[in-house]
Amino acid sequence: MLPTESPQRGRQPTPKGTAVRTDVTLHPLDEARLRALLAAAVADADPREVMPPVDGPPGWTQARQDAFLAFHRSRALAAEPVEVTYTIDVGGVVSGAARLCPLDEPLGTVEAGVWIGRSQRGAGVGGAVLQRMIGLARTAGFGALHISTKPENTAVLRLLDGLGAVAVREGDSVTSWIDLVEDTSTDVLVDVAEGPRS
Repeated sequence: MLPTESPQRGRQPTPKGTAVRTDVTLHPLDEARLRALLAAAVADADPREVMPPVDGPPGWTQARQDAFLAFHRSRALAAEPVEVTYTIDVGGVVSGAARLCPLDEPLGTVEAGVWIGRSQRGAGVGGAVLQRMIGLARTAGFGALHISTKPENTAVLRLLDGLGAVAVREGDSVTSWIDLVEDTSTDVLVDVAEGPRS
């Protein structure tokens, strides 16, 4: 079971010499945070970066906004959730989302997904989030973390390499695996803040 509320602390791998941002927190998604997440997406992300495709003209149409809400309600906020989603708060402001979704194969593996608003990219937010996600997955008892990205996402690939991830290029994506059983950590505190509940 993935942590969904109350602070969680644990060890997780951190590239040596990397400072972890302390103003980046994760909060479990609920209805109130879902609205704030949509507002952050509309203000600071392209729909193609944060949700499955929706037909129609480009941009944040009403249909895309409705689909964004429906997507999260059908996954993390469903009666029987298939994943746990967290809002990424930077300095107390919702700035993106992170999710952990258990995979059927290989057993004991969880997939991580992250999107961060454009104004926060390149400032260490992604590294802080990934480190916390690794800690959450390890605390929940998973043995491996699966992450997919594009080959041109060099910042994420460098971060994953620094964490000891094994990466494999598959067409136009790179799949990375982080072993959560082998302790390669150096000292990082993991916090998941409890968000308001609806």
